[in-house]
Amino acid sequence: MLKGIKIRLYPNENQKDKLWQIFGNNRFVWNQMLGMAKQRYQNNPSSQFINGYQMDALLKRLKQEYPFLKDSDSSSLQIVNHNLDQAFKMLFKHRGGYPQFKSRRTAKQAYTGKSTISVVAKRYLKLPKLGVIKSSKTNQLTNCKIKRYTVSHDATGRYYLSLQLEAPKPLSLPKTGKKVGIDVGIADLAISSDGEKFGTFNAKWLERQALVWQSKYTKRKYLATIAQRQWNHNHKTVKEELDDYQNWQRARKQKARYQQRIANKRKDYLHKLTTNLVKKYDVIVIEDLKAKNLQKNHHLAKSIANASWYQFRAMLEYKCAWYGKKLVTVKPNLTTQTCHQCGFVMGKHGSSKIVLGEEEWTCPKCGIHHDRDINAAVNILNKGIDAIG
Repeated sequence: MLKGIKIRLYPNENQKDKLWQIFGNNRFVWNQMLGMAKQRYQNNPSSQFINGYQMDALLKRLKQEYPFLKDSDSSSLQIVNHNLDQAFKMLFKHRGGYPQFKSRRTAKQAYTGKSTISVVAKRYLKLPKLGVIKSSKTNQLTNCKIKRYTVSHDATGRYYLSLQLEAPKPLSLPKTGKKVGIDVGIADLAISSDGEKFGTFNAKWLERQALVWQSKYTKRKYLATIAQRQWNHNHKTVKEELDDYQNWQRARKQKARYQQRIANKRKDYLHKLTTNLVKKYDVIVIEDLKAKNLQKNHHLAKSIANASWYQFRAMLEYKCAWYGKKLVTVKPNLTTQTCHQCGFVMGKHGSSKIVLGEEEWTCPKCGIHHDRDINAAVNILNKGIDAIG
């Protein structure tokens, strides 16, 4: 079973220099290969596309011409070629845009490798080309095989190691014999057919701080841009770069840290909620919602993004697979408009449809009073039971 974990790295100054050299090498190989592909097409539009294996064959020549590429893990350079090859294949299938050149000014830098990583001691790992490096935790790396690793640097200035592990499948959770339908919403993230409601993630204070620092970042960068242009206009010999102005970069880091705290807290909340559901129920039925399409409604886009419906479903999927539970998806058609007691559909036979702000309604046929979301969750459960048979 494949499993992914992410741990923090604490490199020393020498290792930081090596990491930025490796980031630059991978970026250099990507740009060189992409530049050669573009030049080849310009010279001869009918020429055959160079695939990933042919790009790997060019690496030896590149290393001879640019010896600094030998400072990188060789497997990471091959993965760069593989990623570029995949990008072109997606382009030819009309499922992606033309690959872009990578810039050293991008806040997030990363490289991926397939070489061996070993645990030297508690909180210490040995990475290719970097040697022994301090990390946040190593207890999750026992009894597993590391398939691939990614070292990254984000906008907050921190370094992380993401690992794809081949780990033994965890023991199945005890069976409870319970089934549940889950309706997702905006005011409440999840509403169960049992009548239980789980609130949407809330981090208003952090969101306000992120907005404040976003405003400071924008203003400071604007002022730094003006100062840079004035300096370069008045000084012909000594030129300055925008990166030489530290005030706006401090605001960028502070903004990124608040945004990361929001993302971490949201992920923690979703982990706790989904784990609780998987432990409690054997069969979980949810709607097959297309969150990306729903976000096209600009009135609800921010609320839907904050609710993280896609991430909620993704966590349920892999946790059910891990622990021997079953996840069933059903079409969301008429789950809100249908009375689960008698099957009457609102909007038919002269009745009016239930609008978005209407939380409760009464069935005109059988007279039962419904909570809009709980009724939808019960309909979702019934659909799932019918699908299972």
